[in-house]
Amino acid sequence: MARGHQKELARQRNEKNASNKSTTQKGTAAAGLTYQCVICKAQMGDRKTYKLHFENKHPKNELPPELKDVHA
Repeated sequence: MARGHQKELARQRNEKNASNKSTTQKGTAAAGLTYQCVICKAQMGDRKTYKLHFENKHPKNELPPELKDVHA
């Protein structure tokens, strides 16, 4: 069992790793999601995925103009 100085170093190392990991992953994920569905507000990374989502989840609605030229 770690005591004293070793315990403090381990705690600092764990806090540093946890904070870096969560902010890096969140920032990277948010940067990749550039398209947002106009109906359900779901976020997608590219136009092809957005078109597939729209066709499958909202078949009765008309495609938005930015998806009309996308080939899925």
